[in-house]
Amino acid sequence: MIKIKKIELSSIIQGLQQIKVLILAAIIVSSVGCASNNAKYNEAVIESVIDQKDVILATGYGVISIQEGDSPAHQRLLSIRASKLDAYRALMEQVYGQYLDTTTTVAEMVVQSDSFRSRVQGIVYGARLVSITTVGEDTYETTLSLDNKIVSDLRKLYLASTSSPKMARS
Repeated sequence: MIKIKKIELSSIIQGLQQIKVLILAAIIVSSVGCASNNAKYNEAVIESVIDQKDVILATGYGVISIQEGDSPAHQRLLSIRASKLDAYRALMEQVYGQYLDTTTTVAEMVVQSDSFRSRVQGIVYGARLVSITTVGEDTYETTLSLDNKIVSDLRKLYLASTSSPKMARS
């Protein structure tokens, strides 16, 4: 003969409520732990990304013939400037990374369009000009260096600006 125990509905509901309270408490404890470790996490990210060398290097290029200058000398100066700005952009990519915005459209399991945009934004200070040289007959190459201490400072400032809430403007 099989014996069946009657379980009251109220005791089942009470047990489920206790489980819900335990799960909620676990979520709260884990989220509080994450908030207190945010600074430690940011430090770990910075340290893991910084190279073991003393400096990071970035190279930029500028083509002479496509510059809209009044004379060949003016085109060369504009090309040097373009190569320097390209080198700064490459430094910012190394310090801050790149923001990519992508869009893909698929219809009937066939890619209809696939596009992306890239953006780099940041501040770089303390970069040193290593060299400006010609590459071939129509291109300038500029190399910049940035000390890892400055890279660390820039990343800390960036992480602090992105993790703190923006203050409302009055």
